[in-house]
Amino acid sequence: MAQAFMSQQDTIAVAMSGGVDSSAVAALLHAQGYPIVGLTLQLWNQRRLAANYATLGLPETVPQGRCCSIDDVYDARRVAEQLGIAYYLVNAQERFEAEVVRPFVDEYLAGRTPIPCTLCNNHLKFDQLLLTARQIGAERIATGHYARNYYDPERGRWILARPADTSKDQTYFLFGLTQMQLSRTLFPLGEMRKPEVRTMAADHGLALAQKPDSQEICFIPGGSYQSFLSAYLEEQGRDLPDTSGEVVNSSGQILGSHPGIHTFTVGQRKGLGVSSRDPLYVLRIHPDSHRVEVGTDQELLSNRLTANRLNWVSIPEPAIPIRVGIKIRHRHEPAPATLRVTAPDTIEAIFDEPQRAITPGQSAVFYQGDEVAGGGWILDQGPA
Repeated sequence: MAQAFMSQQDTIAVAMSGGVDSSAVAALLHAQGYPIVGLTLQLWNQRRLAANYATLGLPETVPQGRCCSIDDVYDARRVAEQLGIAYYLVNAQERFEAEVVRPFVDEYLAGRTPIPCTLCNNHLKFDQLLLTARQIGAERIATGHYARNYYDPERGRWILARPADTSKDQTYFLFGLTQMQLSRTLFPLGEMRKPEVRTMAADHGLALAQKPDSQEICFIPGGSYQSFLSAYLEEQGRDLPDTSGEVVNSSGQILGSHPGIHTFTVGQRKGLGVSSRDPLYVLRIHPDSHRVEVGTDQELLSNRLTANRLNWVSIPEPAIPIRVGIKIRHRHEPAPATLRVTAPDTIEAIFDEPQRAITPGQSAVFYQGDEVAGGGWILDQGPA
């Protein structure tokens, strides 16, 4: 349904990440006769903090599998040349640092666990891509995300929905898209499954048809958040704040001490610095007191959450409690819950069954069937 409004005269800017999905989108639209241009956002200098890692004696690796790498830019350009389309590399590093990296650092230092990929999609990628597309004469963009969108005239709204291949569902990262952004975005892979996409890429002669999917966050070598925080703050001339404190159980009993709240996340089991006969997990992080609360796996369960910084997608803000399924993690199956607005830009959700490791700083995305009703950022998790 999303492509029904397109004409063969429309120029489409394809967001080319250098991966198989976006490359397949470019090949598909080109083969269908649409005039297309390729756009790649340069987000982060992969070697920028190398000297700081060395100064601090921290291990730094540049493994394969990070998105938005120099190799990815090369692959995107090579596909554009193969297709014979115009290609633009857009330097968005300044915006990326201001809108993704710095908030990521500040959230971790405050004892929350942010999702940089969601921040990037919601606050940078689609906004910058659409802005650049219009500057070069394209009114719409196409991406390799696994999602579907279409206009519902009865509701007068653009709908964001889960894709046919739910194992590749990326709507969790897209809940912040506005109605304007959805109206100008195409998700050509929404009805396809990943094996089909690889076959299509191979059929179009793309050398990267079997390229592995990116697994790591682009600016964090080896997945070590703690090392990145230290190196970035050292580069910025900022000291790592002293948030050391006590490790306590749910009754407030002191079990030990810790070096800083930024070294923990809810649900964490290893590296707690305390010994116990039974496995212990991080239950809560208390930024004001610098206390890290730990407990059993059973204590990690909670049946409610609050979220703010909301975006309503397929429905307007509800005036009464509504039934939804809520994802609290990307790989989490939507859990049935009742949701109600409790204050401006704030909701409370009560789950039918307690959920494990509800984590402040992560996204809560609300689904009604396959549609994304909306979403927000987890502010707090309630008691079990």
